[in-house]
Amino acid sequence: MPLRFTAPPRIDDRLVERSFTLDGIDGILWTPESIPEPAPLILLGHPGGLAPMHPRLAARARSAAAMGFAAAALELPGAGGRTPLPDADLARAELRQAIMSGGRPTDETVDRLVLPLVEQAVPEWQAAIDALLDLPEIGGPVGVSGGVISIGVRLAAVEPRVVAAGLFAGSWIPRATLDEARRVTIPVHVLLQWDDEGNDRQQALDLFDAFGSAEKTLNANLGGHTGVPAWAADDAGRFFTRHLTRSHPRG
Repeated sequence: MPLRFTAPPRIDDRLVERSFTLDGIDGILWTPESIPEPAPLILLGHPGGLAPMHPRLAARARSAAAMGFAAAALELPGAGGRTPLPDADLARAELRQAIMSGGRPTDETVDRLVLPLVEQAVPEWQAAIDALLDLPEIGGPVGVSGGVISIGVRLAAVEPRVVAAGLFAGSWIPRATLDEARRVTIPVHVLLQWDDEGNDRQQALDLFDAFGSAEKTLNANLGGHTGVPAWAADDAGRFFTRHLTRSHPRG
């Protein structure tokens, strides 16, 4: 599947940004301006909407570039200008209504919201890995960072080129994701905001417990969803430096 760059590179303080499309899906690739050898790649997850998320994604990419890594983001299914996912808006409204009323969404609502996204997004990310690793400046290995946690868990479970996953426990999780976590054997670093409004702390703890990885770290901090302390990013950076700068076998 060909990757096509859609605009001239933008260089900002030694960070090179290039927009691309892959089978009609928009994406962005960031690389350090000077790369002495093919760089490892970090897949930057996000909740959807490349345009509104751009400032935060670019900041994360800049941190990755400072460690010598390339970074890439894809538009999520149903987000931006992509075709909406059937039933997703209704399921999202049901989830928000349940939380606002002081309850919790049903498993069926969470499944309808999350599972179609996972089923479509993961093959798209795998195709993106194929195309990005064909570029001379990118050589792997590959890490997954943030975004919808169920997508990260699936990629960590099924994609052999992903050798480390830094996940943010900030979204509702289908029961199927808990089952998939047991198949994950690569190193995992999970960030949990202890007072994350609208999300289930116990579910996040259950997911962490389910991971089958011999190396897994839980970084839990007080505060809400957007109150992630600056040093948490430093911890995640050290995690990726440890695992992307040397060969790390799965298992």
